[in-house]
Amino acid sequence: MQRLVILAFIGFVAQLIDGALGMAYGVTSTSLLLLYGLAPAVASASVHMAEIVTTAASGISHWKFGNVDRSIVIKMIIPGSIGAFVGAVFLSSIPGELIKPYISGFLFLLGFYVLFRFLFLSNKKVLLKRKPGKWVAPLGLVAGFADSTGGGGWGPLTTPILIAHRGMEPRKVIGSVDTSEFAIAVSATLGFLLSLGISDISWSWVLALMIGGIIAAPIAAWFVKVVPSYLLGVLVGGLIITTNATTLLRSLSVPSSYHFGIFLVLSVIWIGSLTVAVWKRKQEKDKQK
Repeated sequence: MQRLVILAFIGFVAQLIDGALGMAYGVTSTSLLLLYGLAPAVASASVHMAEIVTTAASGISHWKFGNVDRSIVIKMIIPGSIGAFVGAVFLSSIPGELIKPYISGFLFLLGFYVLFRFLFLSNKKVLLKRKPGKWVAPLGLVAGFADSTGGGGWGPLTTPILIAHRGMEPRKVIGSVDTSEFAIAVSATLGFLLSLGISDISWSWVLALMIGGIIAAPIAAWFVKVVPSYLLGVLVGGLIITTNATTLLRSLSVPSSYHFGIFLVLSVIWIGSLTVAVWKRKQEKDKQK
């Protein structure tokens, strides 16, 4: 019982972060299940089954608060579903860990660009740029595939790349990514059921993750609605950097004794960026008076 309560809490925290910043539910939940000894395919299947319910709740909440760009959802949903289904069916034979460091390296650098964009580029200039075009479909295909094979990847791939595009408002990106993730979760789950069956799934763990995520979904959507875009952008940028730094440090076999110092520097950069963002916003408001 205690384990189920902990899992529900993890599901709550993971969905709160995912719904507010557009990433982390799958990565957080899968990591926990792997820690308890589940095989990668079973852990990923359990998380995706839970996400069918949590992403539905998240999508409805974001839609209600006006955080969804329908055109982005339509462009991503079909290729993303195809990628997720294929990735789920072939998970056992795909060396997903081999490519993960390269993706993390790209996203790590992209995180710094996201910080730069929201610290030094005017929001007025951002809104004048066109919205993402045809490249959104292949992005959805790759992200859906990565999501199934890695137990999480839809948000970490799509959110930073869309936010880095100067035609997108952060809250619309986060809401659209979370809403489209429902189809990804359904497709991945169908693929897992075909390849694994239902006997290996831990249904009590799935239910616990679902309950926690359902409670967190409307809270996260409200947070995205009320927090200013510039602050959301900096929050997402910092999260991208710190989460991908973990993968890079492991893949590069950096001694653990250096990890604390590296994360301390990254945390200082993140907190400093938030401080600068708030200060610049205050200056802009003072000029308008």
